[in-house]
Amino acid sequence: MLKGRKILIGITGSIAAYKMPLLVRLLVKDGAEVRIVMTPFSREFVTPLTLSTLSGNEVYGDFFDKETGHWHSHVELGLWADLFLIAPASANTIAKMRMGVADNYLLTVYLSARCPVLFAPAMDLDMYKHSATQDNIKELVRRGHHLIAPATGELASGLCGEGRMEEPEKIHTVIRDFFVRKSRFSKKKVLVTSGPTYESIDPVRYIGNHSTGLMGIEIARAFAHEGAEVTLILGPTHLVVDFPGVQVIPVVSAEEMFQYCMSVYPDSDIAVMAAAVADYKPSEVSPVKIKKKSENLVLRLEPTIDILYEMGNTKRKNQILVGFALETDNETKHAFDKLKRKKLDLIVMNSLRDAGAGFGHLTNKVSFISSSGDTLKGELKSKKEVSEDLLDFIYTKLLKTDVTST
Repeated sequence: MLKGRKILIGITGSIAAYKMPLLVRLLVKDGAEVRIVMTPFSREFVTPLTLSTLSGNEVYGDFFDKETGHWHSHVELGLWADLFLIAPASANTIAKMRMGVADNYLLTVYLSARCPVLFAPAMDLDMYKHSATQDNIKELVRRGHHLIAPATGELASGLCGEGRMEEPEKIHTVIRDFFVRKSRFSKKKVLVTSGPTYESIDPVRYIGNHSTGLMGIEIARAFAHEGAEVTLILGPTHLVVDFPGVQVIPVVSAEEMFQYCMSVYPDSDIAVMAAAVADYKPSEVSPVKIKKKSENLVLRLEPTIDILYEMGNTKRKNQILVGFALETDNETKHAFDKLKRKKLDLIVMNSLRDAGAGFGHLTNKVSFISSSGDTLKGELKSKKEVSEDLLDFIYTKLLKTDVTST
């Protein structure tokens, strides 16, 4: 399963380092080529000789080998790996990863790595639950790193709680699954839209909505992590998209979004239209700021172009088109009508009546309805988890079926 995969392991100063020889053995047995970097404190818990014997490679710990005088290039090592696993990841190292501190060899390798990064925290429960540690972990995940969440159990302090590094067998499974998922959408071109559109009233004011764009951003990130070439057409948002594999095209209005969609869509294999596009825009836009007066202001509105409808009418047989439906009543009926009317392969439905769903939340609760009748009703989850569920549904219910039929 892992034959030929180049896995770099960074071991930091935590007593959980004693588990790492078993993980190295499992990875090597599975065909992976393993190289290891250790921080100075980690050597107090497990010896480089043990890890070198099991991996069959030199263990790195410093820029210079004092015995041979050989220089270890952190850049070459960082570029070598297909995957960089930092385990155990101490609270200290996690904080330095976030801040970009490079005060040991492991961290310089980390900052040079271009491959995906997995990290498995290991620390006492109070350290793990501390708001500083949680903020650091959330930021690393936001950047695209993959968290192997710690388990709950007996800790080195004698306390029992969350903070225990996952067992080697579980981490081995996570790595295997990662490489399986990483290639699911390989060579696929994916278009994702996200965020609101702003329709100008005058140079100062606009018609908009409360979308932050987070749902679509997480979908774009998930596709990129699984090997797709992603174009994200993104409406106005305060969120920053800075992860690899995603080309971002910023837009403001529905018309701009339509123009870019129709230029990218013909070459796309999959399109996921998660943007909250304005349905109406002012018929006339004032060239100057409209001044407040005592009488009422009346705005005449006209429909914006229906991007999803136009895409449905030009969809090729081998394209997958996914729409979103945010509803407030008769959710299933309205979503199903939209699915049929706009010739979608799948619609993602959510309701503003569900607490924690919709705009402005880190969570969402959705249901999937496909044109072939497959449905899946989800629970309230983080938008990152919802995006992963969406990719699973597309891959198992739409993509694999399409490949089989052709």
